Amino acid sequence: MDPSQIELALARIRTALEAGEVQAAIDSLTDLHPVDRADAFSDLDQKDQAALLPRLDLKATADLLEQLEDEQAAAVAETFDSEQLADVLDEMEPDEAADVLGDLPAKRAEEALAEMEEAGNVLPLLHFADKTAGGLMTTSFIAVPKGTTALEAIEVLRRVEPSPGTPYYLYVEDEAARLVGILGLRELVIATPDTRIETIMEPEVIFAHTEEDQEQVALRMARYDLAAVPVIDDRGVVVGVITHDDVMDVVEEEATEDIYRLANVPDPYLSIYSPIRLAIRKRIPWLYLSAATALFAAWVISNFEVLIAEVAFLAVFLSVVAGLGGNTATQSLAMIVRALALGEIDRRHAWRTVLKEGVTGLVAGVLVGTVVGLSVWLWKGNPVLGLVLGVALVGNMLVAGFVGALVPLSLRALGLDPALASSVLVTTVTDSVGFALFLTLSALALSYLR
Repeated sequence: MDPSQIELALARIRTALEAGEVQAAIDSLTDLHPVDRADAFSDLDQKDQAALLPRLDLKATADLLEQLEDEQAAAVAETFDSEQLADVLDEMEPDEAADVLGDLPAKRAEEALAEMEEAGNVLPLLHFADKTAGGLMTTSFIAVPKGTTALEAIEVLRRVEPSPGTPYYLYVEDEAARLVGILGLRELVIATPDTRIETIMEPEVIFAHTEEDQEQVALRMARYDLAAVPVIDDRGVVVGVITHDDVMDVVEEEATEDIYRLANVPDPYLSIYSPIRLAIRKRIPWLYLSAATALFAAWVISNFEVLIAEVAFLAVFLSVVAGLGGNTATQSLAMIVRALALGEIDRRHAWRTVLKEGVTGLVAGVLVGTVVGLSVWLWKGNPVLGLVLGVALVGNMLVAGFVGALVPLSLRALGLDPALASSVLVTTVTDSVGFALFLTLSALALSYLR
């Protein structure tokens, strides 16, 4: 929906609440799509939210909790007593209910689970870590034995009455309940009633394991264009399903995490709405690290104080060396981090990738260094200064290409997030090498630069 339409709905809701017409406000809220409804609800102040919540019906409340951000959903859940919360959680998809319970204090979660009728669908999901396939999956799926006929499978569907969130697939099991195939509803519907499922199922099933990282699952689903992927345990039994809407959330979360970490913001859950105290606590350690690396680069320059004092205009060009080296490294760094995130680089191709980025930096350095060197010659009338700066740029951009690829690949090899510390390390290397190279060459050509 157009944001302006949500604003109009919010205006109607606030006007109705000010007039004491709570039902009219609820009607305006529930007329919105559940996603827009959650956005509108989030924009209301706590007093208005408190006026609406008790009057929402069970389904509307469940839809609201499913669409709210995790922290806000937990805060809303805290306002219900255990019996009310249990009713709402029973109405939600199992994976969404598990997310809410996971964000509640342990005692409140236990009380709500004790009151739930569908706790059996939610409890298995609480045993898995958040960022794994088990933590992402839902238990809403339909499995049938491979000896089932098409007519029997359709009868199962009628009896189960699957919810809108249930994937449009049947998962086929053998005698030991192990996953052996998958069948789409289209194939089921067009099959003759006495057709056995095992004769029309797809035996090659792409699946995920419960302990597998959610990012790897998302990449697999994108690679094979899957609407849903079954999740199996160590015995090969299907214990859940991950759907495309869950994967979209993972893609957004992982992209946010990589962008934040490239900027040295270590917590992907920080936002512009986070309290100042929390933002400072999370961000200041990396600013201290950046300060330390900047001081190291300053120390490199300090070793050439006499040279700079004698030929002061050299200081003017230090920012050129640092800027171009940093930009070259950032380009390489961004491409490598993205490729690692998408699983496009394996160990066999790592050194080839580093070499390629180094050659790219060298060629770019020659092209840019030539233009910059000629420009400085024309500007200052000193061909040696142009040559020194151009050669320094070639060397620094060569190093930048190598370092921009080598640092994230090395961090991944050590089991660390390649995006987390890459920018700090890369900036330190390129600045320090660039300053040292330019000032050393200047010292060697000092007689021509006076």
